[in-house]
Amino acid sequence: MINLLPPEEKKKLLSERKKKIVIIFWILILFFIFCLILILFSVKICLQIETKSERALLAVANEGFNQPEIQNLRERIESANSNLRKLDSFYKKKIYFSDILENVSKIFPQQIFLTNFSIISSVEKEKESLMKVSFSGFSPTREILFNFRKELENNSYFQEVYFPPSDWVKSNDIDFFTTFKINNI
Repeated sequence: MINLLPPEEKKKLLSERKKKIVIIFWILILFFIFCLILILFSVKICLQIETKSERALLAVANEGFNQPEIQNLRERIESANSNLRKLDSFYKKKIYFSDILENVSKIFPQQIFLTNFSIISSVEKEKESLMKVSFSGFSPTREILFNFRKELENNSYFQEVYFPPSDWVKSNDIDFFTTFKINNI
């Protein structure tokens, strides 16, 4: 097809066509924005409905949570937790007597016989637990008893090792008594 229109008319038609395209483009953009607003508005309404229903469920749950049976159960649980914390702290501070016997038996000479063994007390002192151990026994010679005392003093597990002076008077057939402390951190 041949266009016989003058150039001014051609320009005018072209500009009108461009205007129509721009108008259609803006209408599409406005339609898209309107659809987006409708979608967002419907999402807002759905969220409001969900939050209202969740609030209602939360209110019902809170009412059920404040019932006397639940309160009693909560108090029993708190009491049990308190008892468990006390037991935990008690067991953290405990001393295994088998460890004490094991450490004593490691350095104990075969010639010496025990007649009495006791763990006297536990003393709390600045976050340290000290156990006072005492025992008495029989040693055939003073040298064996002296070597035993040196072993006790050289071992870092035992503290404040004490043998009374009366244990050192006899040279043979000695009935001895000793005390020491064990630090259990």
